Amino acid sequence: MPGTDNLGIILVKIRAEILGVLAAGCLMGIALPPRAAAEVSDEDFNNLKAMVEQLSQKVDGLEKTHEEDQGKIRQLQSQLGETEKTAADAQKKAETAAQAPPPVAEGPPAALATHDFMMVGDAEVQYGKTHGQHGGFGLADFAPIFLYRASDNILFEVGVDITLQNNAPDGAGATTTFDLSFAQLDYLYNDYVSVVAGLMVLPLGTYSERAAGWLNKIPTDPLARDFLPGAGVGVQLRGAIPVGQSGASFTYSAYGVNGPGSVDGSGNADQLDLGGNVGVKSDGNNGNLHGNPSGGGRLGVFVPFKPHYDVELGISGQTGEWDNAGNRSWSGLVVDGAVHISPYFEVKGEYINTWVETDDMGTIHPQGGWVQAGYKLGGLNLDVPIPLINLSSLELVGRYDTANDGLLQHQGTNTDRETAGFVYYLTNTLWFEGDYEWLQSHGPNRLPSHDFVFQISYGF
Repeated sequence: MPGTDNLGIILVKIRAEILGVLAAGCLMGIALPPRAAAEVSDEDFNNLKAMVEQLSQKVDGLEKTHEEDQGKIRQLQSQLGETEKTAADAQKKAETAAQAPPPVAEGPPAALATHDFMMVGDAEVQYGKTHGQHGGFGLADFAPIFLYRASDNILFEVGVDITLQNNAPDGAGATTTFDLSFAQLDYLYNDYVSVVAGLMVLPLGTYSERAAGWLNKIPTDPLARDFLPGAGVGVQLRGAIPVGQSGASFTYSAYGVNGPGSVDGSGNADQLDLGGNVGVKSDGNNGNLHGNPSGGGRLGVFVPFKPHYDVELGISGQTGEWDNAGNRSWSGLVVDGAVHISPYFEVKGEYINTWVETDDMGTIHPQGGWVQAGYKLGGLNLDVPIPLINLSSLELVGRYDTANDGLLQHQGTNTDRETAGFVYYLTNTLWFEGDYEWLQSHGPNRLPSHDFVFQISYGF
């Protein structure tokens, strides 16, 4: 480099000066006669010596400065190499991002949650056509959830479901229902335990807590979910415990609730009421319809491998008496699982089995299950110009579900259903859904052979 060359030239010149001085001194000693040489005083010699030492120190200082400059040069060269590598990596990432599918259209920016009270929820409008019947708009639903934060560790949440739908056959007008879905108090005891009390969504599987309503990518519920209570009045302990440093966690819940009840107090099979026992009898007095509450819970494990790649497995159950005399019990078992492979593909499902002790039919076993898969076309990086449609905003979904009401031969009904559908994401919270269903039903309560449903869903 130019700076290094100049410094070398300076050092050469200084060394030449030193050598010149030494040479001059030697010549003087040789050339002068002995008498003259003897006349060189100690003072002159010391001055010459001091001059040589000063020049030597100057050379040492310049050499040290030269070494420091060389070190700085090497450091700058190393930094330049790292900068070039970083620039190359940034260019590679930019090229990769340019090839990625366009993101789903975002909705308007949401306001920050800066208040102790807020409302969230969903709303749906359905149009359906059942085989052998006229098509029509069969459902308009509004399901707000009110959230109140009393303090850092005390929360209260209420969900209601307001539905307008056609009246029963041979009835006039339409029917409007107002249902209290849940109303619960949450106390965050610590990072691993929360205490819940009130009308709770029960953790029997994961569907009721995570997939019902707007979050369900197929407008209809799996048939076998009708064999389980959706909510119950009681108390619950729940939480999650991290496992290792990879993000894996162990989840748990344990609860006690009033449990199912009997419509007329008897233990006959057709009198089972999975959601009617809330602890207040028809005469206005407090009290459970039967002597003992039901108990249940769920154990689960969640294992992520990397972002958008994870597996979750869980097992849950509940058991307790259901008739007023306390002689008959209801029990249920649910095994659930979910797998995510990339941001575009997911598979999930549940197996459901229940045992109902009855006065008139012995123990019956309503059971069933469902498995559902979805794939977002954004993962294909398709660049196909279609008017008014962005293929990257489309997700294809499919589900198989089955249900057997467990009644005796010739009295029970068994149904299998295949569903193919789609979700078009107008925004992240505004969906247009549609599906077509094929049903094979056997028994006295057979369902129609096929139907289709379209739905507009909005989550807020």
